[in-house]
Amino acid sequence: MTVPARGAEALTRMFQPRSVAIVGASDDPARISGRALRFLREAGFAGGLYPVNPRRETVQGLRAYPSVADIPEVPDVGLIAVPAAMALDAVRDCAAKGMAGVYVFSSGFSEAGVEGAKAQAEILRVAREAGMRVLGPNCLGAFNSEIGFFGMFATSLDRGLPSPGPVAVVSQSGAHGQHIAYMARQRGLGVTYCITTGNEMDVDAAEVLDWVVRQPDVKVVMVYAEGVRDGARLVSALKTARALKKPVVFMKVGSSAAGARAVSSHTSALAGADAIHDAVLRQYGAWRAVSTQDQVDIAYACAWGIYPASGRVGLVSVSGGGGVQMADFAERFGLDAAPMPEGARAKLREIMPHAAPENPFDVTGQIVNDASLMERALRVLCTDTDYDVLAGYFTTVALDRGATGRLRDAILKGTEGHDRLIVLCMLADPETVRAYEEAGFLVYEDPYRAMAAVAALRFFAESFARAEEAAAPLPPACARPGGPLDEVAARRLLAEAGLPVLPETLAASADEAAAAADAMGYPVAMKIVSPDIAHKTEIGGVLLNVADRAAVRAGFDTLTSRARDAAPGARLSGILVTPMARKGVETIVGVTVDPTFGPVVMFGLGGVFVEVFRDVCFRAAPFGVEEARAMIPETKAASLLAGARGAPAADVEALAHALAAVSRFAAANAHWLDSIDINPFLVLPAGEGALALDAVIVPSPDAPGDAADEERKAS
Repeated sequence: MTVPARGAEALTRMFQPRSVAIVGASDDPARISGRALRFLREAGFAGGLYPVNPRRETVQGLRAYPSVADIPEVPDVGLIAVPAAMALDAVRDCAAKGMAGVYVFSSGFSEAGVEGAKAQAEILRVAREAGMRVLGPNCLGAFNSEIGFFGMFATSLDRGLPSPGPVAVVSQSGAHGQHIAYMARQRGLGVTYCITTGNEMDVDAAEVLDWVVRQPDVKVVMVYAEGVRDGARLVSALKTARALKKPVVFMKVGSSAAGARAVSSHTSALAGADAIHDAVLRQYGAWRAVSTQDQVDIAYACAWGIYPASGRVGLVSVSGGGGVQMADFAERFGLDAAPMPEGARAKLREIMPHAAPENPFDVTGQIVNDASLMERALRVLCTDTDYDVLAGYFTTVALDRGATGRLRDAILKGTEGHDRLIVLCMLADPETVRAYEEAGFLVYEDPYRAMAAVAALRFFAESFARAEEAAAPLPPACARPGGPLDEVAARRLLAEAGLPVLPETLAASADEAAAAADAMGYPVAMKIVSPDIAHKTEIGGVLLNVADRAAVRAGFDTLTSRARDAAPGARLSGILVTPMARKGVETIVGVTVDPTFGPVVMFGLGGVFVEVFRDVCFRAAPFGVEEARAMIPETKAASLLAGARGAPAADVEALAHALAAVSRFAAANAHWLDSIDINPFLVLPAGEGALALDAVIVPSPDAPGDAADEERKAS
């Protein structure tokens, strides 16, 4: 028996096959079991085609084989087009033949209940024992238009077979995968690969993504996913895509119930699974699309391979209203429609005395009479401004066949010799749109879609330019705590991980508290310490600016009483006494361990209203200081840290180093960690550092015990 290929080699044989078996092939080209064979023949697939049907001598004009064993060679891939009850035997036959992989079209497996899941597991067992890969089950298949391979029963292929081009589609959903591919074709994009993964019993979307971005003919990948089975594999694939400078436009739908579970810390309450998926995609360079149209729009822009060096956009419009729309949407997407330089204004006044040379620049309808005005204006914008993108709103001008040719020529001449990205918003027939595209211009019907695409191009430019940050070594892992940690123990662990903390004393009596305060100097802060009371402010468990010895003694009694009243069964470790921190910006730093992506760090505006404002962002751990710096501007806390309303700028560098340190600690201790909540994490004025003032660390209830922990550390 031929030994099957493994890893990337197996996927190459599955998606670039030289020969194909169609198990259960039908002579009826309209049936699911006959469609793939019809498409393969229509495409002129040059490899071997082997229909397997024991009841027929020929299928669609080709010799039929009574069994897989009777095929005269070992096909690279088998298409399983039989009912679910027969699928296991078909897979077993393909495995015995030594095929690299199979596509299981059949449905009725894990998506159909317990018995279906058992049948699916048995298919997987058989395939794995043979070293054969499985796409599906319950998948639509895949195509590679470059070689005429259409191992797919998609109805969209009845409208013609796609031409090869720079686009690949990877989709868990078969129906929606073909939907995306068809919309891309309608947009004029060539689609080389469309691969649907179905139930993902074996091959998943992340593995396919990793394979497809390595193909030299692929320039952009659209991914559709309802869930992520292997977060580490997806992150690895996204890293590969970014290193190869290949944009991934990702549409993630649905949510994970496990990722949204409610636990006792602020961080986990704020970390819905969708927010974490969004953050991880952004962190590793994928643009998250909000709709299929958005996904195709951005893939269309990326297919041109022009990524602007900055987000500075110059806006030109034949309509004042259109210009305002573009300016509004540019701002919404974080682009910079900066005022036009005075030198450019002066030249434009000479060219168009009737127009106001602002950004956006309303050239008025005069360009219909004299297209040379547009040519001269664009030449000024290219030579006398630093806009890296020029966007023009021309509404229905292109519907005038006489005017559209003159306009196109004027834009070409005006931008000749410059490498600006030119984006046009207009309504036009398909032939006219193609003419503008052939001239090198991106064309959109709507300003919102145009500005969204420019923002995505800029995102990819920044992502590609960012070198992979060398990861600092992780600290030694801690042994799993025996139970919940009180604040003192939590802060001690964080201090060992490199986070700055205040001096502190845990007092067991009023006398000890007073002595500690005397030694520290007044005023001091006092707070309850209990592993059973996570959020002390909610029960009045924190006293600030305690001014003298008598107040400390009284405060000790007050806090002890409040703890007993609010939580009668709580264990009270004592009362913590610390110096009062200097004024700064209260932020929150936290960690949650996501079931898909592992430990994830959260940062945002802190204080008692953190769950009200929900001003937070996330990153998968571990990460370095550069990534930490990039987190900060994503929150409204950034304005306060920059020095709002006359306050001094805060020490954001100390904050960034602290975020990176927390990420390393979380990654090192993910085997026992459930969540971390540092609120407030006080950021002091620039040059003065930052302080972890309050900390909660919650061990996972599912973490291994001490013996297992010791075994893990010894291995």
